[in-house]
Amino acid sequence: MKLISSPAKAWEEICMEEDRRKVFMAFVYPMIGLCALSVFIGSLLTYGWGGPESFQIAMTNCCAVAVALFGGYFLAAYAINEAGIKMFGMPSQVLLTQQFAGYSLVVLFLLQIITGLLPSFRIIAWLLQFYIVYVVWEGAPIVMKVKENDRLKYTLLSSALLILCPAAIEFVFNKLTTLLN
Repeated sequence: MKLISSPAKAWEEICMEEDRRKVFMAFVYPMIGLCALSVFIGSLLTYGWGGPESFQIAMTNCCAVAVALFGGYFLAAYAINEAGIKMFGMPSQVLLTQQFAGYSLVVLFLLQIITGLLPSFRIIAWLLQFYIVYVVWEGAPIVMKVKENDRLKYTLLSSALLILCPAAIEFVFNKLTTLLN
C-alpha cells in the first residue's frame, strides 16, 4: 500500500532488500493469485453459478488473467532490462529489473482485483492504470539508478511496457481461446 500512497519512501525501503528474488514469492505470485481469484469470483457472480458453462467461463477468464499477468511481468522485466542496456547504457541487472517491474505492477494488480470483482469499474481502471507512470517515475532513480536526463524516457518506456505486455498477452490468450474453442 505504501507504493500507492508514497512511492518514494516505499522504493527506498525496497532498495534495502538484499534478496532481489524475494519479490517473486512475497509479492508478485500472491498478487497474481489474488487477481485470478477475484476474476474467478467476479465471473461466477456475473454469469451465475448454474451450469458448467458459467464455471468454464470463470475458469477461462481466471486463466487469462493469470497467464497475462505472469507472462506480462516477465516479458516487461526482460524488455525493460534490454532497453536499459541498449538505450540507456545500463548494465544487465536481471534480478533488479524483475524486482523493479514486480513492485511497479502494484497498480495493475490492485486494479485487476477491483475490476475482477466489479467489472463495471473497468473504464475507471483504464484511466487509473496510468498511475503506474508516477510509481515508476519515483522508483527509476532510486532503484534502477537512472540518470536524471534519461528519467522521463526510461519512465515512459518502462510504464508502457508494464501496461502493454500483460494486456497484449491477455488479448492473444483470449483470441486463441475463442479460436480454439
